[in-house]
Amino acid sequence: TMKLLLRVPGWLWVTGGLPSARRVPLRRGKSLRQSLQEHGLLQHYLKQHPYNPATKYFATSASAEPLQNYMDNEYFGTISIGSPAQEFTVIFDTGSSNLWVPSVYCSSPACTNHNRFNPADSSTFIGTNDSVEIAYGTGSMTGILGYDTVTVADIEVLNQIFGLAETEPGDFFYYVPFDGILGLAFPSIASSGATPVFDNMMKEGLVAQDLFSVYLSNGSFVLFGAINSSYTTNGISWIPLSAETYWQITMDSVSIGGQVVACSAGCQAIVDTGTSLLAMPNSALNNLLSAFGASSNGQAVSSLPDVVFYLNGQGFPVPPSAYVLQSNGYCSLAFQGMNIPTESGELWILGDVFIREYYVIFSRANNMVGLSPLP
Repeated sequence: TMKLLLRVPGWLWVTGGLPSARRVPLRRGKSLRQSLQEHGLLQHYLKQHPYNPATKYFATSASAEPLQNYMDNEYFGTISIGSPAQEFTVIFDTGSSNLWVPSVYCSSPACTNHNRFNPADSSTFIGTNDSVEIAYGTGSMTGILGYDTVTVADIEVLNQIFGLAETEPGDFFYYVPFDGILGLAFPSIASSGATPVFDNMMKEGLVAQDLFSVYLSNGSFVLFGAINSSYTTNGISWIPLSAETYWQITMDSVSIGGQVVACSAGCQAIVDTGTSLLAMPNSALNNLLSAFGASSNGQAVSSLPDVVFYLNGQGFPVPPSAYVLQSNGYCSLAFQGMNIPTESGELWILGDVFIREYYVIFSRANNMVGLSPLP
């Protein structure tokens, strides 16, 4: 049967009763940091891999993307590649644009406890001689590019280009809780000029609308091609993108208790599902901590103030219940400082701590991010 879908330019198709086929459930699991800690390897790892979240966005080469950016990620989904399907656990990452998974060509111990793609087992695989390199600070993951059918939430993307990793960046990869990464940012930042998965979904007409949406609260999911109206009862605020690279927007300011504490002259922010915390320049982090003041020591979490992000003239609060992380009886703040090249100006990364407070819509049709406060 032929299905006719009418599109009205500038309108959004919002639906309540959605077929589950377009929805990838995300499970929340143990992060790499927790896993290394449990095995007594965290200090050794951190000494070998000094961590600066900014390297993800200001890499020394076009393909460089430190794996330690994914240290704290806890949300994973399943995709499959090939015919018959081979399953992989991936991070759906709006802060990068490539799809890569380990392959059988990677024989080191670190690869052996992950699912590895075997091209010989897939009747639809098309190989290339093109190589891909993803640099990880101290080591790098190298591999080759191939094409195959990639299935995401029952959406079959034909001839999707992806990286088949042949080497892995050090022994710690053994403890990484996911197999690979599925990037959902723009083609302009894809390594080796590879077409991202969502671009092929749009090109092949596999989604009803050129957008996807993310929900990271109880029952987390990524929904392709639709907006679930159950999560937009508080309305959607649309924020235009300032660059079509990452999901980058202009932020007006950041305030605590009605006082602007950072980004006072406006700055840039990236909405990134592949970053767990709220990352900001070190100078902004110092301002933020000063605004909390030493008086916050020993305070009950509930008595701490909201941190309010002003985007497109509207305030988006993140309450202390979101930015105070509690683990093993200890509390820590979900803020992280970054060393950012001075010429790049002030950049913030609105990671999962921010995203958990909202239903977030990533619209390629309008090049906007939509935020709806959770009901």
